[in-house]
Amino acid sequence: MSSKEKPTLGGTRIKTRKRNIAAPLDPAAFADAVVQIYLDNAGDLELVAKNLESSDLNFSRYGDTFFEVVFTGGRTQPGTIKPDEGERHPYSVIECEAKREAILPSVIYIQKILRRRPFLIKNLENVMQRLLQSLELFEDNERKKLAIFTALAFSQKLSGLPPETVFQPLLKDNLVVKGLVLSFITDFFKEYLVDNSLDDLISILKRGKMEDNLLDFFPSAKRSPEGFSEHFTKEGLVPLVEYNEKKIFEVKLKKMKSALTTQIAEESDISEVIENVKQRVKDAKLPDIEVVRILWDVIMDAVQWSGKNQQQNANSALRQVKTWAKLLNSFCSSGKLELELMYKVQMQCYEDAKLMKLFPEIVKSLYDQDVLAEDTILYWFRKGLNPKGRQTFVKALEPFVNWLEEAEEEE
Repeated sequence: MSSKEKPTLGGTRIKTRKRNIAAPLDPAAFADAVVQIYLDNAGDLELVAKNLESSDLNFSRYGDTFFEVVFTGGRTQPGTIKPDEGERHPYSVIECEAKREAILPSVIYIQKILRRRPFLIKNLENVMQRLLQSLELFEDNERKKLAIFTALAFSQKLSGLPPETVFQPLLKDNLVVKGLVLSFITDFFKEYLVDNSLDDLISILKRGKMEDNLLDFFPSAKRSPEGFSEHFTKEGLVPLVEYNEKKIFEVKLKKMKSALTTQIAEESDISEVIENVKQRVKDAKLPDIEVVRILWDVIMDAVQWSGKNQQQNANSALRQVKTWAKLLNSFCSSGKLELELMYKVQMQCYEDAKLMKLFPEIVKSLYDQDVLAEDTILYWFRKGLNPKGRQTFVKALEPFVNWLEEAEEEE
């Protein structure tokens, strides 16, 4: 035997890294499987939920497709709600009756699914946004079903569904101008308020960043406070109308208060300030009582208060009253309005410790400047209705009232 070494193959073995090869997407097969579960259980949503739970379907990959099947009965074509190829079932949200008792089981069913698979909430948002942005492709009755579903979803506090998911997609110009959004949101409001308070509705609108923009749901031809009131009064939503009117009123008051604050801080000419207030009152149709309240608030807010020096505070307050007495006098044009001003002074002195002892001095200053009439002061002293600090203030004002009564007797 030869002792010669046998030849060997030279070179280096190259190790190739194993790669995860993703399976191709197959939403059609997933949709068909979900549809078949609906058909096998004749649309019994409890049984459907149990069968889905025990299945090995890949929900994390086909979440959007799942909710397409829930809402429309099968897959939809990309970017639209038109049916795609594949199996369909007749138990979807769109196919049921436009009644809460028919739609509520679907909401509860989705709630169960989301509790088991919370990651699907994002897919629910995606599909709902797509459906709402495609309202024009639905029939009137189908849009109503979507509105009822959405209202019930919020009533049942469907896991994590954010209000902006619903409200923001509705603001597409082509949907608003056709009145589709107004119709949808009206059905939504009516259905939601069956089980919930107006405060609950306002809370949802706030979270959806729509509380101050409700007119954005209206076509431009109807986009006015009057159009808002007319529409929702006709639809039986009077509390919503009253809320909106109050909101508009508060905005008007805030604007007037802001403008007045600026003018007083800049020490504008008093005649100019009076004219400005009169014009704003006329344009905004503000009630005289609210105007008097605002005037007093703004005038006193402009006082430079001292932290400890009570006499300095008294001098500053009385100087401010004297400076702007003509402004107050222009709008305290009746005994009723003068009495309202006295109540306002009373409340401020009651709520602000540094003003507590200034009540009689302020009242006397307002009398000296012809803002308050003697009859008004005597009426408040004898029959005033506001109990806040009244006993203390009556006692403090008594010497001045005695002086008024003696002066009246001498005359």
